[in-house]
Amino acid sequence: MSEFRETLYEGYAQALSVDEPIYQGNTGQQAVQVFRNRLFGRVLTLDGVVQTTEADEFVYHEMLAHVPILAHGAVRRVLVIGVGDGGILREIVRHAGIEEIVAVEIDPQVVELCRELLPNHSAGALDDPRLRLIYADGLEYLAQSRESFDLILCDSTDPGGPAASLFTDAFYRNCQQRLGASGILATQNGVPFLQPEELGGTARRLADNFADWGFFHAAVPTYIGGSMAFGWASNSEKVRRTDLETLRQRFAKSGLVTRYYTPEVHQAAFALPRYMLDLIEAGLQRDS
Repeated sequence: MSEFRETLYEGYAQALSVDEPIYQGNTGQQAVQVFRNRLFGRVLTLDGVVQTTEADEFVYHEMLAHVPILAHGAVRRVLVIGVGDGGILREIVRHAGIEEIVAVEIDPQVVELCRELLPNHSAGALDDPRLRLIYADGLEYLAQSRESFDLILCDSTDPGGPAASLFTDAFYRNCQQRLGASGILATQNGVPFLQPEELGGTARRLADNFADWGFFHAAVPTYIGGSMAFGWASNSEKVRRTDLETLRQRFAKSGLVTRYYTPEVHQAAFALPRYMLDLIEAGLQRDS
């Protein structure tokens, strides 16, 4: 039995036993590996970094999708930057009120590999008639688009490689311009304890471009180092403050059955620990 050792951090790593090798190759943009681990099920790695596992992906995908959708309450048009394994699409299509989903992905081979090897992630969402799948660079698509969206979700890999452009001032500025009056941008922002620069840098860029911004967080076992942060930004100062009773009503009406998300978890997720608040403040001061 071999072992996969993640290469994301210097001096700290997690190791997973490769109980069954499934796929290993290169798309021309990223090195891809899929294997089965007895605890986490099928595991997807890109460029030596764990991206998702069958066992705990529900935490990440439920929070990134349902927090902004239920806070907004009337999402009709969604833009997804970064399709990857398709798990975020699975959660989005569960909302019957959504009329159109535009999904932009830079690496088509990853999408097709995950459709074949991790079918439970997308669970048929790639064939949903509301979906328009575009293979392109996310930043370039936003720069050229003139469409308006109620929600933009950035389900990117870590900064570096194909996702580098999704952590720039230009990306956030273009997102702001493509959102409607009450539109929301939600992004993945890594694990702040081990990726402090990502949180601080994103805080400055969000503050420069949006009327309201912040972060929420969730614990995803696969992503080592503590809670994962999600970025939040909007042209409206109201949607982030949707009250608990309204969230409960919307959640009940949606008919969603979730494993992590609840309206109570939704509200609590915006209460950040002191070290995250300090990282945000340091980032704002450093870049001011």
